[in-house]
Amino acid sequence: MSVKPTTIKEIAKLLDISVSTVSRALNDHPSIGLTTKMRVRKIAKELNYEPNQRAIQFLQGKSHTIGVILPELSESFFSAAISGIEEIAYKRNYTVLLAQSHDDADLEKVLLEKMKTQRVDGLLISVAKTTINFDHFEALNRLQIPIVFFDRIPAIKNIHSVASNLETGTYEAVSFLLKKGHRTIGMINGPTNMTSSAERKNGYIKAMTSHRLKYDPSLMIHTALTEEDTIQAMNTFIHHKRKPTAVVTFNDYVALFAMRYARSQNLKINKDIEFVSYANLPIIEYMENTPIASVEQFPFKQGQKAADILLDLINSPKPDNSTEQAWYKVVVESELVTGKNK
Repeated sequence: MSVKPTTIKEIAKLLDISVSTVSRALNDHPSIGLTTKMRVRKIAKELNYEPNQRAIQFLQGKSHTIGVILPELSESFFSAAISGIEEIAYKRNYTVLLAQSHDDADLEKVLLEKMKTQRVDGLLISVAKTTINFDHFEALNRLQIPIVFFDRIPAIKNIHSVASNLETGTYEAVSFLLKKGHRTIGMINGPTNMTSSAERKNGYIKAMTSHRLKYDPSLMIHTALTEEDTIQAMNTFIHHKRKPTAVVTFNDYVALFAMRYARSQNLKINKDIEFVSYANLPIIEYMENTPIASVEQFPFKQGQKAADILLDLINSPKPDNSTEQAWYKVVVESELVTGKNK
């Protein structure tokens, strides 16, 4: 048989005091004397009183919950980012509601609606690679639900974001290969609609031109980051008239696909062809052959900074129409990690 939870009204009746006095006593309000506070807390403990969180949230206008939408939790990068987000959220007494878009733009839109229904106070989002229309994010802004994008940032103005500097990371990666003597370097990049793909491309071009080498567009292949697309890209490089001696891959998973295919074509990894990737994930320690270098993007730090910004936005006064919105644009510097210092 279920027992109804004790209410503030019942405590007030037992002590013959007002409901507002009980409420203030339980919340340690300075207007309530110590004796009254002790009496109220004693009765509340005896009756196993639990605060009505829904009522508290209604009065505060907050759910103390933040939503997180990311592509794939199974990827080590996003798992690390979530750990950083949770660390900050829990320290500041917020709950994290997590959802995965599985890199599906339509599912991303559905999840955004569900987050609204759950009345989250704000959202952290890493955009799906298939997302090319951003209207669903604009609609959330109109409702004054703050959003902070991290890692995968949409190509729209006036947003809060936290991301790694992939342009400088790519410049370092390509320069590293050039210093090793490579002159024909391929890149397996991501979809053209992703800003992170553009940053990689810009870094690649800057590195090549700064070393007085001409940029060859045929050595830059944009893919959907699948194993099938990676194999096609590698096949193109292997049969290219300027066969690359090194390849920069979008991330460590793409590097894994690329190296596996290269081996199947009787190429010796790190002898016939060398690879540099991104993310420096734990997975590379278990590869039969590892990339000679990987661009560390610090996902845990990105998650921490994104969560901190979001919670600051949630707990700051909402800007009125006369106040110009300040936009957070946080860049986490990347770092090239080579085989010697992994």
